[in-house]
Amino acid sequence: MSVNKVILIGNLGADPEIRYTPSGTAVANFTLATTEQWTKNGKKEEKTEWHKILAWGNLGSICGQYLHKGKQVYIEGKIQTRSWEDKEGIKRYTTEINAQTMQMLGSKSDGESTRRPVEPPVIVPDDEIPF
Repeated sequence: MSVNKVILIGNLGADPEIRYTPSGTAVANFTLATTEQWTKNGKKEEKTEWHKILAWGNLGSICGQYLHKGKQVYIEGKIQTRSWEDKEGIKRYTTEINAQTMQMLGSKSDGESTRRPVEPPVIVPDDEIPF
C-alpha cells in the first residue's frame, strides 16, 4: 500500500490562471506560498516555499472565480511530477500539487470586494497546456 497526499495552508502568489481543454474542462493554475518561522541564536528566521497548484473541472472554475493574490487557502491533494520536451528538445520536469479539495480561509469579506467576473473560456489544445 502507498499514500500520496499533501495538505497545505498558504497564500496565493498571484491570481489563478484559468484555461480550458478542448472538451471544456476548466484548469486553474496558481502558486501557493507556505512560510515556516523559527528562532536561531535569538534571531527570528523564516523560509518561504512555493508550490505549483493545479485544480481541474468544477474546482478549477471555483478557484478562478473566487481566489486572488494574497488569499489564504487550505489545499488538499496529491503530488505529481510531469515531464515534457521543450522547443529545443531538452527534457524538462515539474512537480506540482493536483488539488482535490480547496477551502478559502480568512474572514468572509476577504474575497467579496475583489471577486472577479467569470471570463469567457479560452480554448487551448491539450498538447499546448504548459502545466
